[in-house]
Amino acid sequence: MAFSPDKRISLGKTGLSVSPICFGTSGIGDMPETYGYSVSEERAYDTVRAIFDSSVNFLDSSRNYGTGRSEERIGHVIRERGGLPKDFVISTKLDRDFKTNAFDASRARRSLEESLKALGVDQIQLLHLHDPEHANSLSEITAKGGAIDELFKMKEQGLAKAVGLAAGNVDIMLPILKEFPFDALITHNRFTPVNHNAAAMMDYAHSKGIAVLNAAPYAGGVFAKGTANYQRYAYQIANDAMLNPVRKVEEICAKHGVATGPVALQYSMRDPRISATICGVSKAERVRETIEWANTSIPDSVWQELALLDVTKDDPEATRQYVLG
Repeated sequence: MAFSPDKRISLGKTGLSVSPICFGTSGIGDMPETYGYSVSEERAYDTVRAIFDSSVNFLDSSRNYGTGRSEERIGHVIRERGGLPKDFVISTKLDRDFKTNAFDASRARRSLEESLKALGVDQIQLLHLHDPEHANSLSEITAKGGAIDELFKMKEQGLAKAVGLAAGNVDIMLPILKEFPFDALITHNRFTPVNHNAAAMMDYAHSKGIAVLNAAPYAGGVFAKGTANYQRYAYQIANDAMLNPVRKVEEICAKHGVATGPVALQYSMRDPRISATICGVSKAERVRETIEWANTSIPDSVWQELALLDVTKDDPEATRQYVLG
């Protein structure tokens, strides 16, 4: 067996003990603009139930996933079960105001209060500041008394056990990481078999003991579903220039008789800089499938051939037309 999700790892210096897989729940918030499909309430509930029933003890959400729907659907199942499962870790995020894009300290505080209410919990184990690049002003986030200071105040007050930074644009993330003592970071779409946009940031974080969570190892789904079935890449409709690098990975996998999904997942899980890999799921069967993929045997020759591919360090979402929720 390649990896065991029953294993627990220490998440950097956070004091949290988590599985090497974390399930991402943006899709269950029903975000068709991002993924190209909708997710009903019952499908979302079944997915969360499957997560709680699995050996994985870690899920990630956000206040803005489905403008609150992801957290609300998770909270429904938490209440249904009489509380969060024992030793389960929730990661979620402070988000800007959905209407005004304001992201000052007061907005950060309201975001936390909304999350606690939606989830039905009184503490967030891992709480991130989310997507500063989409806010009105970076200064109201980073200035003294701003949203980041408020995030650390939440940790001091025991409302969060550990705090992190979760965003897309590496050029915005890295200076913030260097300025504040975050416990963790989330990068997404920026470390896959075809893209290493986040590699330098990961190097820095690892050297400072900041836990690195690598999200979207399937580049928004295409490595999981295949280019023949899913012509999207990094949350946008993809052209051949975007898909051709993925097709090269598919060719290597086909040559060795393995699927691209397990390879993309384990590509992230085997990197020593990465503490945990966040895999988005929006169906109960995907929970089971992800655990199977984590334990799929992959020949060394696959990794050797992947290492010879040209890998871009460009931002994979540079041309994405972002739509909230």
